Amino acid sequence: MTAPSIAALFAVAIVLVVVGFIVLSSYNAVVALRQRIDKAWANIDVALKQRHDQLPNLVAAVRGVMAFEKDVLATVTRARSAYSPTAPIPEQAVVSDQTTAAVRSLFAVVEAYPDLKSHANVADLQDEIERLEAMIADRRELYNDQVYRYNTRIAQVPVVFLAPIFGWPAREFFAAEPGDANVPDTHLPPA
Repeated sequence: MTAPSIAALFAVAIVLVVVGFIVLSSYNAVVALRQRIDKAWANIDVALKQRHDQLPNLVAAVRGVMAFEKDVLATVTRARSAYSPTAPIPEQAVVSDQTTAAVRSLFAVVEAYPDLKSHANVADLQDEIERLEAMIADRRELYNDQVYRYNTRIAQVPVVFLAPIFGWPAREFFAAEPGDANVPDTHLPPA
């Protein structure tokens, strides 16, 4: 072998090593981001399940006192029954927003009835569900941040060329429906 052919082989080897390093580090970075998204979603799912489990307790605690507010209780019950942990994330986001709106309406009604509000069981359940709502909001923000980082990463060079090869589609945000940004109506009809 001549010196120029050895130099050419060496140059090709260096280029292959550099390209391999770029591919490997990009792959590892995207895998880490995908794992963070999955972990963030699992945390949201745990909080959604906890809220799902607490809602029947709250409905049962207020049912007797609020017999004439059946539509509010029915809305909470429907929202709870619509929850499915196996549904796609966008559908779960819609159900979560509907459940949050239903719970807020129920809390508004509870506030209107001092006798009901004074029950320790109702107050404790209300505090627990409010804590879970805040937790869901925090975890939703973390999840969306991770999705943002991942989607940005797979849209940047060189990963944009690797994403189709490795089957890395963009992930969907846990976003509210456009109409869900409106404040729900909590006015009760006159008795």
